[in-house]
Amino acid sequence: MTFKIFLTIFITVFLSELGDKTQLATVLFASNKGNSKIMVFFAAALALILATAIAVFLGEIMAKYVKPQTLSWIAGAGFIVIGFFTIFRG
Repeated sequence: MTFKIFLTIFITVFLSELGDKTQLATVLFASNKGNSKIMVFFAAALALILATAIAVFLGEIMAKYVKPQTLSWIAGAGFIVIGFFTIFRG
């Protein structure tokens, strides 16, 4: 894997995670004075690692049956549907 691909994946995932419900939940847990900040950090980091591992595993399986272009279209359509749902729900 080239550094360019690594950087593309990192920036895409990092920007996607900013301000999402996962980050907001982590802020909520960290704001509780009774919670150790290091515990919150490691628990949230482990949860994200596990979720990412599941996504990579499922992506590998799906790639055997579905073309990457088709997966891109499905993901794009999913984001559009979620966007419309978020706009019209609010």
